[in-house]
Amino acid sequence: MAQATTSVAGISFELNDEQRMLQQMARDFARNEVAPKAEHYDKLGEFPWEIWNKAREMGQHCLNIPEEYGGAGATTFEECIVAEEMAWGCSGISSAMGINNLAALPIILGGTEEQKKHWLGRLVDGELAAYCVTEPDAGSNVMGMRTRAEKKGDKYVINGTKTFISNATVANYYTVFAITDPEGGYKGMSVFAVDRDTPGVSVSKHFDKLGQRAADTAEISFEDVEVPAANLISEVEGSGWLIAMQVFDKSRPPVAAGALGVAQRALDESIKYAKERETFGKPIYKHQAVGFMIADMAINVEAARLLVWKAADMVDRGERNTKFSSMAKAFAADTAMKTTIDAVQVFGGYGYMKEYPVEKLMRDVKVFQIYEGTSQIQRTIIVRELFNE
Repeated sequence: MAQATTSVAGISFELNDEQRMLQQMARDFARNEVAPKAEHYDKLGEFPWEIWNKAREMGQHCLNIPEEYGGAGATTFEECIVAEEMAWGCSGISSAMGINNLAALPIILGGTEEQKKHWLGRLVDGELAAYCVTEPDAGSNVMGMRTRAEKKGDKYVINGTKTFISNATVANYYTVFAITDPEGGYKGMSVFAVDRDTPGVSVSKHFDKLGQRAADTAEISFEDVEVPAANLISEVEGSGWLIAMQVFDKSRPPVAAGALGVAQRALDESIKYAKERETFGKPIYKHQAVGFMIADMAINVEAARLLVWKAADMVDRGERNTKFSSMAKAFAADTAMKTTIDAVQVFGGYGYMKEYPVEKLMRDVKVFQIYEGTSQIQRTIIVRELFNE
């Protein structure tokens, strides 16, 4: 696989020693712990607690939390390295274990020192959190949000519903975006940390999904939920929109890396099968129709990896990466979808059977074109960025 870091002389396509060690650790974990149990958790649709606990022991449960708060202090680029390898094993399990990174981001980006120590410290200690933005009537249109947080004395009262929330039923607390000023436009949104056991918080039965079934997903309702004013992240009303946009810039590259991991797995499985399967007296990869299909898979997987790494490297350098994070997310998701569909085609009738791995890859990967902003929304963002430059 092509690898990319920056060298003094210019652009290098090799990981440094530390990054290679991180990649190998994640790769070994994915192949030895995740992949062998992927089918089990896919069938049952259960949260992978056994794998989660093993990941905790290795310190993989809080990758992006800064070291001063007890986390691994991983860069976005390093998150991408891990996300690709983990998703190779199972993107549902990878998503389940990666949601803490997402839920922590509003606190990392906007929290006070006291908030970071408290809320991030709980994740380091082994708790789970969930990120609550999407609503029944406000998915890609974040400004269509209806969840309301009203200030009453030294508390806020939250009312509203969040849906398609990953880790909703297993999380110990939520980072919740809500409107604090209905007339404030972009400055009317804020974000709060809300404990799961707060009166008025209720969680639905987890959704029965097409793919990524090991990743718990459900709806959360907030009915007159009272939270202390100290739970307002940054302790300043109106910072929610800016925080949400900063989160997207940092979260989309690792999500894209997850799609990339599935695409790489589909490519690997296709190569292995096309060597073994024979028709008309020769391995099927020697038939141009099949060989060219696999070649196109490889081309797009490598191109997606470079986009993902560029977007991650930019955010780590402190550069604005909005355009490239959307490019990476859209291209990696679309590439992964096509690669898994083509993998099923390479396998023929066997690809449609659950006994073979590629049908699960195809089911799992579809959601990458939907969550963290649909592929269509990514293109809208890219157009906006291109014409605002």
